[in-house]
Amino acid sequence: MRVSVVKSRLSAYIEGMRQTFDIKGGPQDGRAHLPLVREQLAAQKLDGLYVPHDDEYQNEYLPDANERLAWVSGFTGSFGSAFVFTDRAVIFADGRYTLQVVDQTDPDLWEVQSVPEPGPFGWLKSQDMSGKRIGYDPKLMSPNDVAQMAKAAKAAGAELVGVTDNPIDVAWADRPDQPMAPVVPHDVKFAGKAHDEKRVEIGDALKAEKLDAAVITSPASIAWAFNIRGGDVSCTPLPLGRAILFADGSADLFLDEVKVSDELRQHLGNSVTLRPLADLEKGLADLKGKTVSVDPDVASAWFFDQLEQAGATIVRDRDPVSLPKARKNEAELAGSAAAHIRDGVALTRFLHWLDTDAQSGEVTEIDAAIKLEEFRENLGGLNDLSFPTISGAGPNGALPHYRVSTASNRKLERGSLYLVDSGGQYLDGTTDVTRTVPIGDPSADMRRHYTQVLKGHIALAVVRFPKGTTGTHLDVLARHALWQAGLDYQHGTGHGVGVYLGVHEGPQRIAKGWSPIPLETGMIVSNEPGYYREGQYGIRIENLQYVTAPAQIEGGEIDMYGFECLTFAPLARDLIDLAHLTKEEREWVDAYHAKVYDLLADKLDGPVKDWLRAACMPL
Repeated sequence: MRVSVVKSRLSAYIEGMRQTFDIKGGPQDGRAHLPLVREQLAAQKLDGLYVPHDDEYQNEYLPDANERLAWVSGFTGSFGSAFVFTDRAVIFADGRYTLQVVDQTDPDLWEVQSVPEPGPFGWLKSQDMSGKRIGYDPKLMSPNDVAQMAKAAKAAGAELVGVTDNPIDVAWADRPDQPMAPVVPHDVKFAGKAHDEKRVEIGDALKAEKLDAAVITSPASIAWAFNIRGGDVSCTPLPLGRAILFADGSADLFLDEVKVSDELRQHLGNSVTLRPLADLEKGLADLKGKTVSVDPDVASAWFFDQLEQAGATIVRDRDPVSLPKARKNEAELAGSAAAHIRDGVALTRFLHWLDTDAQSGEVTEIDAAIKLEEFRENLGGLNDLSFPTISGAGPNGALPHYRVSTASNRKLERGSLYLVDSGGQYLDGTTDVTRTVPIGDPSADMRRHYTQVLKGHIALAVVRFPKGTTGTHLDVLARHALWQAGLDYQHGTGHGVGVYLGVHEGPQRIAKGWSPIPLETGMIVSNEPGYYREGQYGIRIENLQYVTAPAQIEGGEIDMYGFECLTFAPLARDLIDLAHLTKEEREWVDAYHAKVYDLLADKLDGPVKDWLRAACMPL
């Protein structure tokens, strides 16, 4: 009986997975919805409206109710923006979505422009908009973006108008309801520290800065600070809400009342006042005369407008939760390590399947993505994906953030490369891992490029660095071998990762662009250099690793930080060109594979265990 229940649950899970590949949206949405928005523009005496992809919470993944850009245009990509005017409409998308934005918008209605150059505000600045009134929703834009847009509008001769009623929201008659998933306590055995202790420490930091309170607008910060999780957003266990943290360690937490249970009230205790989300405006007004910090990078312009009207003294400062959240404690690191080992078992079973059954040339990208999630789901404990799986065969793998759909689905053809970037959400950790494997025999170029990417990955895995080093200082290490060959990749090398939270979190990162945030003990970052040959194949190798406590190197004079690996799954031996690896690099690969086998072998059996033994043999 129990076996049949498990099979039934798995079947339902896989069917749900399959449905995600039928991407909604398309040109028909723009044709149906654009006229409705223009009616609202006329009613509000506006000539245009700026439509960002961002919602009120600046989340990476949005609830269906907040997919305004997709509703008005049909474009479902995760990054973009648009201007809707009474006589034209312009949409902006970056290189990840060059093909998708063209496929999903009506060319008779939408002009497609690029991001970041010139970008929406650069484009606006170059237009003649004399006398036009362009609306924006202050709840959807940061104050910095509003300031940039205002400058561009002035240069174009237009007036920028903040709207109270977003024309899209008014026009969207069948708009889905806002998500109302229950908010649940997150066990301290996973969190590593009680929420009241966290709040007191944050309150002490506010006192040190002579602040009375901080307005916390990031759902991830709220989830971490109060040791709670939710289900309002796909791929990330977030509760959508707001909070005010006070210098004495107490807090007001604003949540929709239907999400609140007696268990949650008991968990939060007397120092946290639960208030309906509808009371947020009043809660901000109560800060009159207080000195309050708000983070302009994650809070919308609406918060600044409300606090200014209330008579609060506003201090623009980083979210005080972001750095404590980024510095993982021992329990969080231990949980992440355990989650990655379980995840590595599922990934190893999948890599064995790729090396055997999937070599036929008949398996599709969707087949492969579903198979990987089936292996993860079979482990038990998987609560969600940490992001939609990137399953890219051949030329689709050359699109770094490709998302397979029924329309783009390709077979894993022999003589090609297959790139899979995926992860899971578990109570004790969040995973994110990329592997690139050959289907059939790889070419000499494939092996050479893979080895150059591997050299960069190794360089970033073994580096030691002094206090004050940021990810910007380290980024060149991952690119060095590629640069020496006249190659590069156009994405960051590493992003922060949460613990049963966002797979992309800051403030730390490893990238070419300047990052002011030093890497500190406990911070988790990805290590993911890549190479992408347009129209042919993509290569990326990604592990997660965390910053170790500073220690002195024998013979050295100062303490140095380093990285400890979290991700364990075999690399593609058939793609490694030994002639291009140094002795030290070969030793690193052998040591890594020895640890992979040591950690995973006892959790596998039969042909998969035999395959792992061969995959982890010394080079």
